[in-house]
Amino acid sequence: MSYIKFEKIVKKYGDNTVLRDVSLTVERGELVTLLGPSGCGKSTLLRCLAGLEQVSGGRIYVDGRDVTYTDPKDRQIGMVFQQYSLFPNMNVFENIAFGLRMKKMHIEDIRGKVAKAVAMVALEGKENAMPAQLSGGQQQRVALARSIVTEPKVLLLDEPLSAIDAKLRKSLQKEIRRIQRDMGITTIFVTHDQDEAMVMSDVIHLFNAGRVEQSGSPIEMYTQPETSFAASFIGNYNILSSAEFASMTGRLYAESHEVAIRPETVELSSEFAPVDGAYQFQGKIIDQTPRGNVLRYKIEAGGMEIVSDTLFRSRALFAKGDRVHITIMNRNCIRL
Repeated sequence: MSYIKFEKIVKKYGDNTVLRDVSLTVERGELVTLLGPSGCGKSTLLRCLAGLEQVSGGRIYVDGRDVTYTDPKDRQIGMVFQQYSLFPNMNVFENIAFGLRMKKMHIEDIRGKVAKAVAMVALEGKENAMPAQLSGGQQQRVALARSIVTEPKVLLLDEPLSAIDAKLRKSLQKEIRRIQRDMGITTIFVTHDQDEAMVMSDVIHLFNAGRVEQSGSPIEMYTQPETSFAASFIGNYNILSSAEFASMTGRLYAESHEVAIRPETVELSSEFAPVDGAYQFQGKIIDQTPRGNVLRYKIEAGGMEIVSDTLFRSRALFAKGDRVHITIMNRNCIRL
């Protein structure tokens, strides 16, 4: 039996339907990501699980128990928001200890649990600091410690890293994943960042307009998109109609559909060399954009535009206006 189960969840605000018959499951100990653009319903589903929003239809189960209308305090769920919501008049120790005090736990037990949580998020020596004295990353760690110190059944993370700079964000992604694995805590993470979802998740559920568009492991989601939306949101695929694909490659498909091609599978060369099992044609470089260690080329071919990502190597650079030979393996052209 799945540890968390959403069954045909509907959520409406007046005439606006935010969640449309959402059904998905989470296994014990997994870190599952709800991924999608702003307004797609992912945070609303999280809040329904926490009991901060009432569903308009459907049921929610945690560890076999129906919690659809259970009071939030009785669900044993910890949550970290995008805004950390720390108590400004309490120091780090007091913020982390707050939930334990509400449970009327003995002070010695509180000290032991808080010390363990502080060590887990690497904040030793900051116990007496006030929130205003902490960096954004440190405040995020306090919020995380406050959520895990009560040993909840489920941890919910609602875009907790969105306000943090890129370098620290990558570090905290690793820390959250490590803590989640060490504790074995079932976790649901919400983000609109596909790279973040790929790095952190056991399973990704991609949301679109209040529905689950596609679900799978990060590798499955990246390499096997099932719809145009999935291909465009994860992997930045080139998406062409069968007619556009024929115009570009000179090869016709027997039926009308869309073709998705990942940029890194579009190979460029200055000279033609035949390759079995590939589409090969010519194009012209019309733009180039450095993206870290990758150079993204925009290419015109047969009146169509396609992008190619190549490693930034000086021996294989092309200039705007250069004619290039393009090779795409048949297996890398995914029919949608």
